[in-house]
Amino acid sequence: MILEVANIETYYGETQALFGVSLSVGAGEVVALLGANGAGKTTTLRSILGLTRPRRGSIRFAGRDVTRAPTHEIARAGIGWVPDDRRVFPTLSVARNLGLAEKVTPFRQWSLKECYEVFSALEYLMDRDCENLSGGEMQMVAISRVLLGAPGLVLLDEPSQGLAPKIVQDVMRAIRKLRDDKVGVLVVEQNVDTALSVADRVCVLDRGTMAWTGPAQALRDDAALRRKLLAA
Repeated sequence: MILEVANIETYYGETQALFGVSLSVGAGEVVALLGANGAGKTTTLRSILGLTRPRRGSIRFAGRDVTRAPTHEIARAGIGWVPDDRRVFPTLSVARNLGLAEKVTPFRQWSLKECYEVFSALEYLMDRDCENLSGGEMQMVAISRVLLGAPGLVLLDEPSQGLAPKIVQDVMRAIRKLRDDKVGVLVVEQNVDTALSVADRVCVLDRGTMAWTGPAQALRDDAALRRKLLAA
């Protein structure tokens, strides 16, 4: 497994947000992390990244214990993150945003040409400042920035949120290409159908605890189970 999260307990101050959460992601596997708002999905991603460090439990990436590692070391080890608000540098050009992302990790770095193959419009945005982009265009930049950073694992937080259907299709294609390239993907997604269209396995959080984990096919095939777990 490229990522192993074991029994983490994470707090915001004295308020506990995660209660013994465990999950794993294999190299070349897409795992969807689903659940209602406030279930702990984003907190799980933040815990993996060291942004909200768990008080108990462990996190291993590529065989290394990163539970107490600082966030910049975790990123340099090969974990890429696309947050729900994209966090591009608004006053810099697309080219500059992408250039800043390039780094050496133990994993393969994608080329700009490969990014263009996924996001066909990206090539024509390179000279634009990011503050002048649409939400969908910013998402192209945010995902391409992660790909150029040579990830072994990509964390995606609500990647389809607010996007036009064509851009959502491009994002899902990027996820599939990551899987084909043996990169692990952990994706948080409110749109259950979108998540199930690309996921190999699903983890469902409920109020900070792991309520269910299993193959995505089980939820695709069983509407009653999907309603029980996700009200969807």
